[in-house]
Amino acid sequence: MYILGLNAYHADSSAAIFKDGKMIAATEEERFRRQKHWAGFPSMAVQFCLKEAGISLSQVDHIAIGRDPSAKMNKKLMFLLKNPGGGFNAVLDRLKNARKVASLEEEFILIDNTVDKAVIKSKIHQIEHHRSHLASAFFASPFEEAALLSIDGSGDFTTTMTGIGKGNQIEVLESVDFPHSVGLFYTALTQLLGFPHYGDEYKVMGLAPYGEPKYVDKLKEVLRFENNGLFSLDLKYFRSAKSGIVSYGDDHIPVVAPLYTDLMVEKFGAVRKKEEPLSQYHKDLAASVQRVTEELIFHILNHLQKRTGLTSVCIAGGVAQNSVANGKLTRNTGFKNVYIPSAGHDAGISMGSALYVYNHILKQERAAPIWSAYTGSRFSNEEIEQYLQSRNITYKRLSDEELYDKVSDQLINAGVVGWFNGRAEFGPRALGARSILADPRRSDAKDLLNAKIKRRESFRPFAPSILKEFVGEYFEVNDEVPFMEKVFPIKKEKHAVIPAVTHADGTGRLQTVDKVVTPRYYALIEAFRKKTGVPILLNTSFNENEPIVNSPHDALECYLRTNMDMLVLENCVITRNGSL
Repeated sequence: MYILGLNAYHADSSAAIFKDGKMIAATEEERFRRQKHWAGFPSMAVQFCLKEAGISLSQVDHIAIGRDPSAKMNKKLMFLLKNPGGGFNAVLDRLKNARKVASLEEEFILIDNTVDKAVIKSKIHQIEHHRSHLASAFFASPFEEAALLSIDGSGDFTTTMTGIGKGNQIEVLESVDFPHSVGLFYTALTQLLGFPHYGDEYKVMGLAPYGEPKYVDKLKEVLRFENNGLFSLDLKYFRSAKSGIVSYGDDHIPVVAPLYTDLMVEKFGAVRKKEEPLSQYHKDLAASVQRVTEELIFHILNHLQKRTGLTSVCIAGGVAQNSVANGKLTRNTGFKNVYIPSAGHDAGISMGSALYVYNHILKQERAAPIWSAYTGSRFSNEEIEQYLQSRNITYKRLSDEELYDKVSDQLINAGVVGWFNGRAEFGPRALGARSILADPRRSDAKDLLNAKIKRRESFRPFAPSILKEFVGEYFEVNDEVPFMEKVFPIKKEKHAVIPAVTHADGTGRLQTVDKVVTPRYYALIEAFRKKTGVPILLNTSFNENEPIVNSPHDALECYLRTNMDMLVLENCVITRNGSL
């Protein structure tokens, strides 16, 4: 049985394909279009998935889309009545999107004009946004039974949903309706701090450790914790109830409207201008926003844990990408085990909607847990060589042993390496398939990377990829973190050993590297460990103000326009002077 899942007409559009419940391929459309957060119909991702599965569109048994326009229709209409004028525009945008969702078969005809439109229509399942999020976490997890939380900006008029997963079924417990949203709260304050673009929230998370959470009480007047374990917003601070939140132009790039009101500016200060330096106030406000968000997540989860009595939890949604909060969950809630998928954000909707259809609707037996994010594009050495030769690029093809030896030497000698290996990752994190690597022991590595390649804010941290057997030696919490989804404190005596990946507050957003899941990346780190005694590499995404590179062409172009020292495309190695 083949099921194709989609996130379409929504930021981070994507496709995923499953055979008998097992994920064969999943990828974001942005990787092909080269536009961050691309939000149209994911036609190129669909074609990629079909090719990886070795089937045609007519052989797909079910098509799932993580959007249900009919969800909470009565509440949408009530919202419309209560918010005339601007509120009409917000609902109108949703209705326009609903019409697109309702005519999906037209998009599929453009991919394959031999398919029958009526047949395609009969295969489509519309799965509510947050149910898709819950499914992406629970049905991919190792748990037979778990509490569930989906939490983000908004989707299908819901912003937060809790539930219980048991076997192949999901039971929804509670939900919070738009516009009451912790995602909107975090985004509004992100905008106030001078980061206006869609997806900029992680910058506030990176800035927070440089400040003190002095404004928590003040912010709790804006984001109110309720006795039922949920929350509400004081809507006087937000414009979202009277206008659309995210809009999509003809270019399908999401644009976020300003979400704050004059009252928020009055209470929390003027919006920071683009070139305005970050003051201590800005850093303290960032720390306060992050703290309040963490406390709210703990508040929701502690209530959910008491209600369900369960010790395992699965979490998804945009707010589930808050790796700092994630790393604190087992120490601040009653949950002992946490599973968050590699694509916890909206790209994961494609995976979740397909899993929901397979498990919850069709009541099929669950497949094995998903511990690998490597479901994207891949290229053979022969394909890479053919491409490099067509570009007249000097390279050398090495054996695996030579490769690990030469690359580890380059890293030890202050080199910055573009590492393109195996199948691309599904989700926003580079996990050793499309990564830029450096020596974590170098105190100047951060400045080196920002000067040579990333050209990003200096306060943002770089991540440690660590061999999983050594986590307890370097981190205060010993847990597997396969998708770089949690931040843990680094042991104090190790701060000076790995300064390049130790953030201002002594933490690191780690990725635990498993020899079985990613053998080549593991072997490279092991080669570095044998020479230095340190089982860690500094890992950041292979890109420069663009989506993560997807093809040898993308990787070569990024290498040529930056100053990284070495480019590794599978076993083909390129250096600046051509010598190895």
